Amino acid sequence: MQRLHGKVALITGASSGIGQSAAHLFAREGACVVLGARRDARLRAIATQIIDAGGQAAWLAGDVREEAYAQALVALATSRFGGLDIAFNNAGTLGALVPTPQLEAQAWHEALDINLSGAFFGAKHQIPAMLARGGGSLIFTSTFVGHTVGFPCTAAYAASKAGLIGLTRALAAEFGPQAIRVNALLPGGTHTPMAEEMNGTPEALAQVARLHALKRIAQPEELARAALFLASDEAAFMTGSAMLVDGGVSINRS
Repeated sequence: MQRLHGKVALITGASSGIGQSAAHLFAREGACVVLGARRDARLRAIATQIIDAGGQAAWLAGDVREEAYAQALVALATSRFGGLDIAFNNAGTLGALVPTPQLEAQAWHEALDINLSGAFFGAKHQIPAMLARGGGSLIFTSTFVGHTVGFPCTAAYAASKAGLIGLTRALAAEFGPQAIRVNALLPGGTHTPMAEEMNGTPEALAQVARLHALKRIAQPEELARAALFLASDEAAFMTGSAMLVDGGVSINRS
């Protein structure tokens, strides 16, 4: 039995990395998927692959910083597939990785607008659609950075992603009585374009791998499977959590 059979799932940041892997996995598990990101051509290609493999997919390119885009994605899910059951608010940015005194106000606001406000706008419009279906699963991609481990030069990234954990807990308490579960996924190092941007050489990636207890970094599919768990009924009694899927980077000291 497909774990998301009959469900409608919205995924942002779906044009690469964890979001792209989740799009394919959720579709294979029976969900009709609505894909969001900035790059229309990439979204079109991924949706076409899903459809060619026998799945159902729709896409809409846009900027998560704009509340109207959040509304439009939910409207697309409703018009194409009849509603919304799952939302994986995965879009994010590293932002400027500079010493804090050199962090410009514009760069600070950009990180918060994409990572935190974008997720808030998504949830604001996804929740009513889920309530109309009798409940649902809302997932945010946060990070261990700023939660269990601090790194220099990551003030905006860490603050914006840590804010998602507070948002997760507030929404879980507010909408738990109405059968909406809200959880945050906290990846460790993962082979994504963002990780390559942050650690631009093989040597840097190897150093990041050594920080993890497993002495490697994850493949995007591994994080997608964790998101699938949170989206599915297997996590039916799980809400308000900050779920570390970090290869032990939070506990490793060797």
